[in-house]
Amino acid sequence: MGQPNVDAMLDGLTQEQLFEWMAYGQVEPFGEERADLRSAIIACVFANAHRGKGQKAFKVSDFMPKFDKKKPQTWQQMKQTFKAFAAAHNAHEARKRG
Repeated sequence: MGQPNVDAMLDGLTQEQLFEWMAYGQVEPFGEERADLRSAIIACVFANAHRGKGQKAFKVSDFMPKFDKKKPQTWQQMKQTFKAFAAAHNAHEARKRG
């Protein structure tokens, strides 16, 4: 959009413009998920063009990235993560002070 500063871009974006971009995204999807789909289509075509005789045809979904769905953390896990972060931060601050 020609604006390297995301905050400045959002400050100058009207509600109408935001809704227009959202509508455009519904008609012409963009972003990483769309890029993954385009790459998967190309990979599928290439793989099918070079598959062996009698080999089952590939599907586009065979080439889409599959990201693991993480289970929500328990409060105990979150507490442990935060304690580790706090300890690392405190150690860093102590090193800075000498």
